[in-house]
Amino acid sequence: MADTSATAVVDPSNWSCPAPLRDQPVVVMGHGGGGALSAELVDGVFAPAYGNPVLAGLADSAVVRLGGARLAFSTDSYVVRPLFFPGGCIGDLAVNGTVNDLAMSGAVPAFLSTAFVLEEGVAMDVVDRVARAVGAAAQAAGVTVATGDTKVVEAGHGDGVYLTTSGIGLVADGVDIRPQRARPGDAVLVSGPIGLHGVAIMSVRDGLEFGVEVASDTAPLAALVAAMLEVTSDLHVLRDPTRGGLAASLNEIARASGTGVRLTERAIPVPDAVANACAFLGLDPLYVANEGRLVAFVPREHADAVLAAMRAHPQGAQAALIGECVAEHPGMVVVSTGLGGTRVVDLPLGEQLPRIC
Repeated sequence: MADTSATAVVDPSNWSCPAPLRDQPVVVMGHGGGGALSAELVDGVFAPAYGNPVLAGLADSAVVRLGGARLAFSTDSYVVRPLFFPGGCIGDLAVNGTVNDLAMSGAVPAFLSTAFVLEEGVAMDVVDRVARAVGAAAQAAGVTVATGDTKVVEAGHGDGVYLTTSGIGLVADGVDIRPQRARPGDAVLVSGPIGLHGVAIMSVRDGLEFGVEVASDTAPLAALVAAMLEVTSDLHVLRDPTRGGLAASLNEIARASGTGVRLTERAIPVPDAVANACAFLGLDPLYVANEGRLVAFVPREHADAVLAAMRAHPQGAQAALIGECVAEHPGMVVVSTGLGGTRVVDLPLGEQLPRIC
């Protein structure tokens, strides 16, 4: 047996950490993951640099007045790899993502812009397929691509296609949907099974098989939101849980509103394929990205009617009541487990799956 009594020289600079350190002097991948590092980047760099009351809301889209109209305005960039995946591609993902960000403010999306960053050497038929997917998704969502831009970077300085979309939509008077409006007693609803997009991307990127093909849930949600608003205009919060999954969205809402969130684990719709993939890889489905789901905080007296309206819509057919907003443990999300215990669901540090949206 080797002698282990000798004193070894330990060099901490050789240590590695599975998650990025919080005091990184440079940008790391986790800063784009929608978790704690993303929040630190926004709070420490962008918010002080831009500092204004419109930005301070930090919602999925900003609601502003222009003339006599209330407009929702949002922008997002997409760097997903691979560009094409089961259930969609970067083109429809970008359209649906921006449409959904507008819808989370209760807006009726109207116009989009697109900005393509193309890598030198990417096949023209790939660009054509992505552009056609953008057009088809815009038509399906009922929005017009009104303007755009294209740039080309040298080979090796991109990832085929990067795509940025911005959008504007109209918000009706009387609609006030933002994370600060969550209240104790609100019911927490989710529009359908979670985790499908992240697992779909992972399966094709890493060549993993889970017995059945898992397709992304990417879809426009504005019509679903409109159906919910027909029940009541008093929806408190809507959020599409993309990067960082349901866990990140709920933590952001809890912290913005100063309330707590209590979930019931068995009520959360997790498809078997997602559960199996996460068990195999040691992931928690609550942290896996979605691209066609929303979470809603609804006054309890309207919850049953709103849930029924969601289930009557194709994008909400499997909607579920998964928890409630509470006065206890403000700023914190907890889950009541199937074994009768309770666990804390914290904001993720970085991201589990890079380049998912």
